[in-house]
Amino acid sequence: MVVTEIEEFSEIRTKARAYLCFLLQRYIPNYVPEPSLENIINALKILKKELPQAEAFYILDKKGTQIIDAISNNPEYRRGKGINRSMRAYYYRAVREKRCILTDPYPSLLTHELTVTASYPIYDDKKQLVYIVCVDISLKNLLKMFHPSSIDSYFGKFSKISYAFFTAALLLVAVLLFAKGIMSVMVHGIHFHNLDIKEIFESTILITLSLAIFDLVKTLFEEEVLGHHKKRETNDIHKTMIRFLGSIVIALSIEALMLVFKFAIIGPEKILYAVYLVAAVTMLLFGLSFYLKSVAQTKEEE
Repeated sequence: MVVTEIEEFSEIRTKARAYLCFLLQRYIPNYVPEPSLENIINALKILKKELPQAEAFYILDKKGTQIIDAISNNPEYRRGKGINRSMRAYYYRAVREKRCILTDPYPSLLTHELTVTASYPIYDDKKQLVYIVCVDISLKNLLKMFHPSSIDSYFGKFSKISYAFFTAALLLVAVLLFAKGIMSVMVHGIHFHNLDIKEIFESTILITLSLAIFDLVKTLFEEEVLGHHKKRETNDIHKTMIRFLGSIVIALSIEALMLVFKFAIIGPEKILYAVYLVAAVTMLLFGLSFYLKSVAQTKEEE
């Protein structure tokens, strides 16, 4: 589910960067007359307790060489001194932008997992770069902190399992409706002179409802179970709602037409009920038109 995690990261990136950079700025000033390496190390040890989700804290010199072993709660990560990291994005981006930055997810050589790094440049009173402080945190831990519905949260997993069962149940209903719709026509064979108009109407209603439910199942499964949230997610929701409502309107319209013919032949006194149904379908059409207009206005405003 790497793609899902990266998409979720794009949603919370601004918030995550603001928080991590705030923590670094609170403990380490980025402009001081004579930056002290010892003071920075002590600040990172304090920060390690406040941010236990982070894998490692370390310091680079102005050329991008790591000048201390990483500070970490995990003894296996306490290494790296002397490694040249000048080709890493967390070094050259911080140097170029001259501010605290948060990298894109990348495979960490330390943890061998997708990781992001917050890097924080420190300057002397002459605005000369002296050090760059780096904080590594795995993508999974970052999502647990800032994305409550992440795949890694317990509720997120429970939600996905629940949606999987719901979509399976709805898919079964769609299949049964489709099968019943086909059987209601085929029960008389394929001879045209045996076809019953009433059976055709009922079959059409059942198949239309089956299609509407199948569209709903498809959207729920892709978005809630597989986690395929895209930038056009809002538009996809509108599209699914329109297709679902359209299918319902078609099914009710067919039912109303069938009732008009049925009552006109066998019970004219009951035709008023068909008129009520036609009126209800008309109101649904007006509601759908208003919904389409609202969606169009929302897209224009965006």
